[in-house]
Amino acid sequence: MLPAGPAFGPLAGLFILGATMAIEPPVKRTLAFFDGQNLFHHAKAAFGHTYPNFDPKKLTENICSSRGWAISGIHFYTGVPSPMDKPFWNHFWTAKMAVMGTRGIETFSRPLRYRNQTINLPDGTTAVAPVGQEKGIDVRIALDIVRYALDDKYDVALIFSQDQDLSEAVDDIKKIAKLKDRWIRLACAFPVSPTVPKTRGINGTDWIRIDRATYDACIDLNDYRPKGTP
Repeated sequence: MLPAGPAFGPLAGLFILGATMAIEPPVKRTLAFFDGQNLFHHAKAAFGHTYPNFDPKKLTENICSSRGWAISGIHFYTGVPSPMDKPFWNHFWTAKMAVMGTRGIETFSRPLRYRNQTINLPDGTTAVAPVGQEKGIDVRIALDIVRYALDDKYDVALIFSQDQDLSEAVDDIKKIAKLKDRWIRLACAFPVSPTVPKTRGINGTDWIRIDRATYDACIDLNDYRPKGTP
């Protein structure tokens, strides 16, 4: 795994109270939050994987073990299309989330709607194609990150997403840390490769870059694609 890269400095994701630093806990309870669609699309751009073959538990264990963080829980969020719109992806996500549940991962899903949108092609022309739209996933992740901080459920929030909309939740956590006189760190883990050199994490968090070797070591051994898929 590549070294973590700070967003705006060496302590970007560490929240300090006034002129003094809050006491760092000896055991850092860590909750992981996965945006399944966001991670999939960035892994596809970085490594060329054509379906979400990552194992959330393995990724969390890899990052936490290398930093001495104690895993308190894993939360996974994704949009799921209806079987009428996208039978392949409905089958895939339904099966994958069912297995994640047996591994102690808490899952949350919302309907993924497809609407026709005009897209720009590399040759300068345009085309109309169905584009999936998630509604409420980023909001639910943000609410859970804030809620669990208020309930003192973690010291480290490990976020697998590059959605900058979550930076507003980061600001809220800073306020919570100050009000509760707590040491809290937010980290953002995301895929990187030479094909996407300018990729970045969520503002205000510590950036943890996932290289191909790390990602490939955390691939799910199960294949949830419908039988007969090439």
